[in-house]
Amino acid sequence: MSTPAKRKAVSPAPGSSPQPKPAPAGPASPHSASAGPTSPGPTSPGSGSPKAAGVSSPAAPANTDDAFTGAHWLQQGMPEEDSEDADSSLDSDVESSTASISSSIFNYRIINGRTYHSDAVTDIEYWAPNDERHLDSLEIYYHGVELLNDHQLHMSPVKDDIERVIDIGTGAGFWAIDFADKYPNCEVIGTDISPVQPSWVPPNLRFEINDASKEWTYKPNYFDLVHVRFFVGAIGDWNAFYREAFKVCKPGGWIEHYDHSPVVTSDDGSVVPGSAMDTYGKVLAEAARRIGRSATLADDNIMEEGLKAAGFVNIQSKRMKMPLSPWSDDKKLKEVGLCAYSTLSADVEGVVQYLFGNVMGWTPEEISGFGAHMRRELKDKSIHGYYHWKYVWAQKPEDAQ
Repeated sequence: MSTPAKRKAVSPAPGSSPQPKPAPAGPASPHSASAGPTSPGPTSPGSGSPKAAGVSSPAAPANTDDAFTGAHWLQQGMPEEDSEDADSSLDSDVESSTASISSSIFNYRIINGRTYHSDAVTDIEYWAPNDERHLDSLEIYYHGVELLNDHQLHMSPVKDDIERVIDIGTGAGFWAIDFADKYPNCEVIGTDISPVQPSWVPPNLRFEINDASKEWTYKPNYFDLVHVRFFVGAIGDWNAFYREAFKVCKPGGWIEHYDHSPVVTSDDGSVVPGSAMDTYGKVLAEAARRIGRSATLADDNIMEEGLKAAGFVNIQSKRMKMPLSPWSDDKKLKEVGLCAYSTLSADVEGVVQYLFGNVMGWTPEEISGFGAHMRRELKDKSIHGYYHWKYVWAQKPEDAQ
């Protein structure tokens, strides 16, 4: 089955709003209620372009530690705008129980007007909203992440007759849909903690609502490929997570984990200490640390070490730079940067609200002020900010039990 044309992402024009229809990749995995088919570096960046007209570089605060407080961004005032800028055979009791479970899954938490996964699904703290505004910003981001890796759906050498694949933290199911289209004879399962997936999907794909931070209940030695993506800040015990993945992976099968770090840097010093870009990733990383998570998977060796400890072998990795705006002279990286810019500028508040607000104690007004400064810096192509993505893949030994 072909992927619906409506779902295909296209590169945005500068300053345009993202096209609807994506999803947050939250934790997910075996056990819990099922949504069934309802469905939930390259080279170093170049020197960049001239400074955008009418946009000035941010001045560093006298004490860069001040930038880590919400009050600092509220005191800055708002930056000036750039002018260019149920089965019928079931008895009534079972039907009633099923309706109750389904209702609880959609009973989303609401924080400052934004919706998050239901407490009925998991007791973990996951930072990403699951509302339309956030989902709409992510389809273009998915396109950028795929382009960054040259549109390779997988790095491991899977066979053409691959039988079973699971996509943990499927979000809106973009990768799962693309994989099921490419391998129509393969059974594909996508799991997530939010039921935000489309219903129009390939016939060999189904979605389930599950929490991957808990024990996985799939059969041992069952999947040819375990795919994990964009799980930053979602898992407290990565060693336990990889052990569960090892258990359900077939001997000789593969696991792939594609993730990032939000810590922004530059090769030329254009990301100023204490600026919004500099503050963005550092505060996200500190907030994640305070709730026992890592937000810097692409900068650490957590993936490689966790996979090795679980028993996987033939561990390989690929680290890439993602520009946060279209400043690069490289054609591919310029397009990747445009995707990142479109996503962040559309909903930076959604990305930071839970960790900045609920964990770090920033007020909604402080978050809004920070977001305005972040957007201003994203528009300035003299600021050559980027962060890292890392692709790690590994194999379960052929003789594993």
